[in-house]
Amino acid sequence: MFRAATHHMHLPKRLYATIPTVQTSSVRAYSARPPTALEESRPKVTIRTIKKLYADRKPISMMTAYDYPTSVACDRAGLDMVLVGDSLAMVALGHEDTSQITMDEMIHHSKAVARGARSPFLVTDLPFGAYQSDHTSAVNNAIRMVKEGRAEAVKLEAGRRAAAKINDIVHGAGVPVVGHIGLTPQTAVALGGFRVQGKSVSNAQSLVDDALALQDAGCFAVVLEAMPSLVAETVTRLLHIPTIGIGAGPATSGQVLVLSDMLGMFDRFTPKFCRSFADLGPRMAAAIGEYKQAVRSREFPSEGTHTYEMPAAAEEKWRAYVQKQFGMELSSSAVTEATVNSQTAKAAIGSSESH
Repeated sequence: MFRAATHHMHLPKRLYATIPTVQTSSVRAYSARPPTALEESRPKVTIRTIKKLYADRKPISMMTAYDYPTSVACDRAGLDMVLVGDSLAMVALGHEDTSQITMDEMIHHSKAVARGARSPFLVTDLPFGAYQSDHTSAVNNAIRMVKEGRAEAVKLEAGRRAAAKINDIVHGAGVPVVGHIGLTPQTAVALGGFRVQGKSVSNAQSLVDDALALQDAGCFAVVLEAMPSLVAETVTRLLHIPTIGIGAGPATSGQVLVLSDMLGMFDRFTPKFCRSFADLGPRMAAAIGEYKQAVRSREFPSEGTHTYEMPAAAEEKWRAYVQKQFGMELSSSAVTEATVNSQTAKAAIGSSESH
């Protein structure tokens, strides 16, 4: 296993360093992710880790993250890989499709995710326009994403047509690459929209050809999106590198989902292939609504619970100073007259209703 991966993923030694952890084991750090004073809570996932999981036939877990809080959640959940996907254009920035996000925006979000995802292996999408024009731009943008975006690998939505560029990125620049075939959202218009790919024999064969070309070009993994399970199984069994499925059935080497979809936080639609693991969108709106009412009724902030006090001596001096300077008599506590009136009114209403 990993015959092609072993041949193509011989990375320069400069990409690796060994640092001690709290335990006696060692943690791998990339040049894009140097050691910090913060000790890792678990061993750092590297390409070698991914290869070991694949060799042991253990499904690889991957999730998208777009900022520090979501990346911390992914890290704490123990995920193997985190993807800064260009889906953030839609689910985080509100664009109509993924093609509108820029290289600078992807770098911005990738840096934020890198700060929170200390253990998972970090992959970031190269956005539409970052690698389509010429080989030099593709290589330079891949380097930028590693150098500036703190990514450990980049993902390209392309098949055979980008094989030569991927070869240059992997073998010329030493940047690991994840391929992406099937439904490629960046070019969904050319595919006739967000449609399942590989439903005919000829289209399925085309996906197989794309996958093999990406493997030969040096990809260490390939994302398979929105294709029949049988086609994804065929690709997975033909390749010697991991496949990460999203809407591609259970036979792939691992799975990835868009965080906002699986948490019920995206308001426009939920893909058929996505399982809802939570329904946080309505819960967030309800919680924010409760906050609004608590503010309006002056129940929040609560004196003594959400407030700070002055030392007794300083408070006495301040009261005297305010009285002398401004002619203002401060209340015995920080509860305002409006708060007292509001609470009195509510009590009166409750009393009248009980009768």
